[in-house]
Amino acid sequence: MTSYHAQRRASLIARYVLLALLAALWLFPIVWIVLASFSYNDTGFVSTIWPKQFTLSNYTGIFTSTQFPFVYWIRNTLFVSLVSMVLSTFVTISVAYALSRLRFRFRKPYLQIALVLGMFPGFMSMIALYYILKSFNMLNLGGLILVYVGGAGLGFYIAKGFFDTIPRSIDEAAEIDGASRWQVFLHIGLPMSKPIIVYTALTAFIAPWTDFIFSGIILSSSGNAKTYTIAYGLYNMVHATKGTSTTYFTWFIAGCVVIAVPITILFIIMQKFYVNGITAGADKG
Repeated sequence: MTSYHAQRRASLIARYVLLALLAALWLFPIVWIVLASFSYNDTGFVSTIWPKQFTLSNYTGIFTSTQFPFVYWIRNTLFVSLVSMVLSTFVTISVAYALSRLRFRFRKPYLQIALVLGMFPGFMSMIALYYILKSFNMLNLGGLILVYVGGAGLGFYIAKGFFDTIPRSIDEAAEIDGASRWQVFLHIGLPMSKPIIVYTALTAFIAPWTDFIFSGIILSSSGNAKTYTIAYGLYNMVHATKGTSTTYFTWFIAGCVVIAVPITILFIIMQKFYVNGITAGADKG
């Protein structure tokens, strides 16, 4: 018995040590980025982990700069992310509910086609999307929103798995009482689906907030820095002019920290719903 307890204790210690090492490896880049954002920079890249001189000039500089309209970038990204989140969540939840509850022709072929299309990364279509939007003169924030919302209908599998776990007898009882399918969806389906709605909304918000590929392709042709989103604006800040990548490196890091704050706060607040949504949606396909 003593040997068993000793082995169990040794196993637990080994696991905790491994988890501590993995946590340190995972947290080290984050800690370095935060410290580097407070580092005084007059030579180029930050070469030390602990700043030699702490300063807030990186944050004040990026918010007060007239050359790089960071406030406009935040406003544009927040607008695109919020609108895309609302529309994408509605589309995804509606498609998932319909495929989970309704039985219609070509339902299974659509599920199979959506599964196959979901295996291909979205940026494979960026050239085609660019010329389509260009032909409609929509190389702007509105066109960027259409790109994000347009692909929302293919991201329904997790939400569908969640709706599959809700007993159909609840819907049938409401229909017997005279409720239409829309009323069942609105008054029964949605109130019982808060975890998956929160999960879908979070993922729909994060994608535009951190996206660089589509925003860079669609917004780069405008030539107006005030129309950029955060990701492309920060990239453009350190690459637009030759030799400025080191000059604005700490500004770039400070901007990265700023844009990480809203996502971190959202995850902390919505963590319970997020975990419940993704685990419940993974039960059935």
